[in-house]
Amino acid sequence: MVEENVKKPTEESLKIQKSIIDRLNRIEGQIRGIKNMIERGTYCDDVINQIEASRSALSSIELILLEGHIKNCIKQQLKNGDEEVVDEVLKTIKKLIK
Repeated sequence: MVEENVKKPTEESLKIQKSIIDRLNRIEGQIRGIKNMIERGTYCDDVINQIEASRSALSSIELILLEGHIKNCIKQQLKNGDEEVVDEVLKTIKKLIK
């Protein structure tokens, strides 16, 4: 049985998804690099800088996802009368700014 209400991803959402996957692949490489740095006994400050670069890259993915979530999911849920979603997204934002 085929569901009629299932939306196909938009071209924009597919571009965003590809961008996120590309970023995650780079972060995955960074993490492997950090592991290798530690195994080689690399100077601590250099390792810390690489860890921060990885953390920053993940934060940027978080923001991209949050923006899409608000523009799409939250917007749709509000249109459908689900006011509780506002508390949900505020809770998520509070976690991000800690």
